[in-house]
Amino acid sequence: MINLSNQVALITGGSRGIGAATAFLLARAGADIVIMYRNDAASASNVLNQIQKTGRNGLIVKGNVEKETDCKKVIVKTMKEFGKINILVNNAGIWEYGKVGKMSLKDWRRTIAANLDGTFNMCSAVIPVMKRQQYGRIINVSSTAGQRGEAFHSHYAASKGGMIAFTKSLAVEVVKNGIWVNNVAPGWVDTDMVSKVFRNFKMKKEIDLSIPRGKPASPDEIAGPILFLCSQLSNHIVGETININGGSVL
Repeated sequence: MINLSNQVALITGGSRGIGAATAFLLARAGADIVIMYRNDAASASNVLNQIQKTGRNGLIVKGNVEKETDCKKVIVKTMKEFGKINILVNNAGIWEYGKVGKMSLKDWRRTIAANLDGTFNMCSAVIPVMKRQQYGRIINVSSTAGQRGEAFHSHYAASKGGMIAFTKSLAVEVVKNGIWVNNVAPGWVDTDMVSKVFRNFKMKKEIDLSIPRGKPASPDEIAGPILFLCSQLSNHIVGETININGGSVL
């Protein structure tokens, strides 16, 4: 039912985890895919190869969402290659430990820059293109931490809460230009970012028990709702947050 043929999707942080799963799913739905990655060129190339095996076209661009120039660069390269950008998935981000009183301002700003500033930079760069097209879908990947907070990760929670507020604000600002902006808020997801935590058997058991469903999501289970928000099935959803957490935050 969901058909993204003739559409181009740009995914930040698309070389692994939720970003890679989203790239594969959107490609299977018919979209051509642009992956923006920061460090892991080998993983990004592997994602590109998998996309091309679906018969879709793909492009990988190295860049840091914290840098305004890099965000503009990926937009320019995408427009040169495909001539349009229909979908932006703001997935790039970091999750680091930080205890207030010991966490430095530099640590705080690093997370805010990667998660919140990066989302702003990408939206700022793509909005003019989408306004000219009079069409666009922007999906920001936030977190349950942005809704209920997260001890020892206050900088992460603040950045994700900021993304939720930014999504609401931007959605109203641009919907009359044919641009839909929404948010997904995952809880625990089994990705490389939290693999160290999950290797601790006691901690993993505590996490499982905290989720009514009884286990964390897979990256594919986050990609599915993102695909829904990319589609015409979500036409009356504006500025909303879809919670994907197995019942952890109700």
